Amino acid sequence: MADVTLMKTPAETGLAQAFEAARSLLPGNVESRAKAFEVFNRNGLPHRRVEEFKYTDLRALMREAAPFAPKPSMEQARAALNGARAFAGVPALRVPFVNGHFVREAVAFDAHPEGVEIVPLAEALASGHDWLAHLSPIDWAAENPVYQLNTSFMADGVMLRIAGTVETPIHLRFVTTGDSAVATATRVLVLVEDGASVTLLESHESNDGAGHQPNDVVELIAGDEANIRHIRLNAEGDRALALSTLATKIGAETQLTSVNVTLGAAVSRHQVFARFDGENARAQINGATMIKGRQHADSTLVVEHAAPHCESRELFKTVIDDEATGVFQGKIIVPHHAQKTDGRMMSAALLLAEGAAMNNKPELEIFADDVQCAHGATCGQLDEDLLFYLMARGLPRKEAESLLVQAFLGEAIEFVDNEPAREALVAEVEEWLRKRA
Repeated sequence: MADVTLMKTPAETGLAQAFEAARSLLPGNVESRAKAFEVFNRNGLPHRRVEEFKYTDLRALMREAAPFAPKPSMEQARAALNGARAFAGVPALRVPFVNGHFVREAVAFDAHPEGVEIVPLAEALASGHDWLAHLSPIDWAAENPVYQLNTSFMADGVMLRIAGTVETPIHLRFVTTGDSAVATATRVLVLVEDGASVTLLESHESNDGAGHQPNDVVELIAGDEANIRHIRLNAEGDRALALSTLATKIGAETQLTSVNVTLGAAVSRHQVFARFDGENARAQINGATMIKGRQHADSTLVVEHAAPHCESRELFKTVIDDEATGVFQGKIIVPHHAQKTDGRMMSAALLLAEGAAMNNKPELEIFADDVQCAHGATCGQLDEDLLFYLMARGLPRKEAESLLVQAFLGEAIEFVDNEPAREALVAEVEEWLRKRA
């Protein structure tokens, strides 16, 4: 039987034309970009017959490819950053990106904390900086089509090296602005040296009404005995199609906590690819999602226990209202040599309306025999007995529902140990519930 060749969609055609126009203008190695785009172009946008995208058919969801955003003027960048609100009240070193471009002028290089070194990615790509060897730390993650698109078009970003204990959080602030839809492909590489400790805040914002198409990748390489807290907030605009990836390699005896909170975008997919690269490491990877209307939010997670004696915990909570759709796909992989692995994964969804939908797909691939691994998934409505108990004490129904939703999500958010950041996330949850009420 002959192979079936899918016709190119307008979005795929637009991406191919954009790459041909930009390939000689983008900084860095043209061949590596061409190779990544060749693989993407051969397969096209992933669709429901691709298992990893079974519930998020990007071929159908991305009708047109938005043009890639040019570098904004300083006036445009300042206006966009002044309007950004995510983590605005949290003391931090701001590392801002506007329309996919690093705003170097907004960073106080002379005053940044000791132990933090920042290199603009565009300059590094042009000069062939030594740190570029650390890009794409997980080989199999680089085969992901969303990741390949970012590799093809990445024009700017930063590389950071963290040494020692850095008390001041570092805020990666991504802002997309403009009345017309634009696309971005930003790459951030964070090298955390042995014994270092750091808190990374990451926020993504864009204006309502414009169907922006950000595709941002953060790569986090942790040395041995490091301590990393990563807190991410998706507050994208109401028409955005937001793609994002966290790829992390975890060294021996390192502690990693990552919490992702998703509130924004018409369509979002946040991918986490984590690999344990040394023994006795621990990772806590959480997600808290709140969606309404016709939003579609996908959290996809792959954790590879490539070293023995490691522990991972994954906890994802999803609250769905109206006719929105949530997706959780999680996989824990344990090779034959990774004995004494302890991996536990849980996804729980709360449906607040009849039209709400949730797709859960937890998986375990275990090839070792001395392990403790488990996964679970639940999906249900608010407990009517608890609602009655609260309402019997004088609370209106909407307020009673809000309290139960906050308690439901709190288990995922409580791992944020930076108090101002945790308060900022709780305020986002409360604002979402206030608008619902």
